[in-house]
This record gives sequence, C-alpha cells and structure tokens, in this order.
Amino acid sequence: MNPQDSDEFIRVKVTGLTIDPFTNMPIIILKDATEATALPIWIGLIEASSIATELEKIELARPMTHDLMKRIMDSYGIKVDRVEINDLTDNTFFARVYLSRDDKKIDLDSRPSDAIAIALRTQAPIFVSKKVLEKSRRVDLSKKLDEGEMKEQKWAEILESLAPEDFGKYKM
Repeated sequence: MNPQDSDEFIRVKVTGLTIDPFTNMPIIILKDATEATALPIWIGLIEASSIATELEKIELARPMTHDLMKRIMDSYGIKVDRVEINDLTDNTFFARVYLSRDDKKIDLDSRPSDAIAIALRTQAPIFVSKKVLEKSRRVDLSKKLDEGEMKEQKWAEILESLAPEDFGKYKM
C-alpha cells in the first residue's frame, strides 16, 4: 500500500535538528506540511552528524556511510521509493525503507535516523504512521512519576509548539 493513498500515514519533512538540554542527545524534528503536527525523535550523534551534513549540503573529502549507501544504490539502479516511521514500542521508534529496482520491490527494517539520512540524500518522501504520532503524545501518568520523565515530556511538548525558524542550525 502506498502511504500517500492512505489515512494511516502522513507525509513529513525534517524541519530541525537540535540538542535536548536534559540529555545532551540530538533530536530530529519532523513536521507535516501544515506544520501542525510535530514529531521529535532522539537520535545518536553519528546519525545526527550525517543528517546535519546533508541538511547543510557540506561536501566531505570522503563519503560517510549514508553517502556510500546512496552511491551503491545508484550504481545498481536501486531507487528509494519512500521511508516510513511505522512503530513506536517501549520508547523506541521503528522505520522501514522501501526500495525498488526494475520490477522488484523490497522493504528493509531500519532505525529512523538511518532511514531519514538516506531519504534526505535520495530526495525520497518520509512518512509517519498516525499510530506513531498518537503513541508519541500519550502520557501515561503512572509511568511518568519520575521527575526526569516529566521533564522529557515537557520538552517534547515545547518542541511540538516550535516553528522552524525557532531552531538554529545544528552542526557537528
């Protein structure tokens, strides 16, 4: 099923890359076309560096892993059709990368940060499942008793309310 024809997914774009002041971990911000819906995803430093490099169009002397993957796919005529962030379980996001070559289609399990880094390099659309958006907003107060978790929840609410111009450029 193509997510563009589905009520189950919405198309998003990368609108920011910032640092969580509580954990010092990078956060990528995805928003829908109207910027009414935002999804913050905490990612690793290496993936943040790869995403920031692509967002800033920085040319490196040697290819990073995601650049190498794109070169390999290009060499074999493999196209990235789309990326989907399709699940959120136990505070872990899951993604799939949909590829095609001639008449053959394949989808691969991926971390969202890797899938996004590849999507940015290939100009592939990024989709988020509506169930992921719903899960990311739920506040289970019985699990949020820890002050650190409450801070994390407040931080997520702050991120969702920010506009793209509120984010500075994040370079690593």
